[in-house]
Amino acid sequence: MRPVLLKGGRVIDPSQDHDGIADVLIVDGRIEALGKNLSAPDGAEVYDATAKAVAPGLVDLHVHLREPGHEDAETVATGAGAAAAGGFTAVCAMPNTDPVTDNQAAVGFIVKQGTAARAARVYPVGAISLGQEGKQLAEFGGMVAAGIVAVSDDGHPVVSSHLMRTALEYARSFGIPVAEHCEDPFLSGGGVMHEGSVSTRLGLRGVPSASEEIMVARNILLAELTGGHVHLCHISTRGSVELIRQGKARGVNVTAEATPHHFALTHVACEGYDTNAKMNPPLRELADVEAVREGLKDGTLDAIATDHAPHHYESKEREFDDAPFGVVGLETALGLGVAELVAGGYLSLPELIARMSTRPADIFHLPGGTLRRGAVADVVVFDADREWVVDPARFRSKSRNTPFAGRTLRGWVERTIVGGQTVFAAERD
Repeated sequence: MRPVLLKGGRVIDPSQDHDGIADVLIVDGRIEALGKNLSAPDGAEVYDATAKAVAPGLVDLHVHLREPGHEDAETVATGAGAAAAGGFTAVCAMPNTDPVTDNQAAVGFIVKQGTAARAARVYPVGAISLGQEGKQLAEFGGMVAAGIVAVSDDGHPVVSSHLMRTALEYARSFGIPVAEHCEDPFLSGGGVMHEGSVSTRLGLRGVPSASEEIMVARNILLAELTGGHVHLCHISTRGSVELIRQGKARGVNVTAEATPHHFALTHVACEGYDTNAKMNPPLRELADVEAVREGLKDGTLDAIATDHAPHHYESKEREFDDAPFGVVGLETALGLGVAELVAGGYLSLPELIARMSTRPADIFHLPGGTLRRGAVADVVVFDADREWVVDPARFRSKSRNTPFAGRTLRGWVERTIVGGQTVFAAERD
């Protein structure tokens, strides 16, 4: 493996509070040095990063790679490739596959496919319950041994408080978080978008904010009771943000994530019955969007995760009621973060990197998220000032279901390095 020297970039590493012009030297797949005027070893590849940002590779705690079972929409290989194109060096694959990733053999399959992809690292998340049915706890021990980094029934809330309590206690003994989709399905009542003025005007069944907030409150209380680590997925309402803020103030072991679509769009995007704006939890009101942004700003919401949910074209080309929930997000997340949060004055660029790399790696205890000497050389190089227009036809993902087509974003990924190897390099144009 050739050494790599990244020269003269704006090196941003929140784990070391570093933000300045420097060089980064990679040797044998690890960070060898970070400093000024570093010398290139014999045979090294030298990359001129002048006017570019150099940062720890992005880490996504929440993606759906669809394999096994729905390879028409995505595979581990295509999803990992899309991740690399978006600047992600690691992604955590949710278990709602077919069959469900709820046992040691299923976990081993995801690990094997991720290794074979040779793109972003793929870390499996195991199911909380067998078949994600919310009835019987899956065998966490065997799945941990096979390589899971968390457990979740994402897409299916754990309705039983008893089962959720048991999951938090059991996961605590293995040192892994329980990542929970917060929704009261009885209150959601088959809703397909946010309950509000737009749903009323469109004649669509709505999902009230309380459906999420009730379960957020319950999960925080159960984490407080058990001492377990609960990670709350894709937070979308102002009430949820405040509940998490209060829980953290009490010392509860709760972390939370927000998605780009929940800090960039409101329920107005559903006008015209656009199924690419149909997601779960649904797009909310402007006050909710502002609360999510403020939550990311003050650290109440720890991380930005994409909830990358690819669907085949035909499945989204249905009536709004019948179309599946979800949007792709791996290749637009950084651009949305820079355009909406950094340019909007909510986060500095180092704070954005912290929310998309350093803090996610810390939450799930993953390698990466840092450029410290000896760390795995997972690095992203990007032009933070370059604007680009979203063209779904150019996605590396197999699916195109994005509500951001034609939108101008800022922050262009130039190169993604995993373990010292370049797994994505942007085409020169």
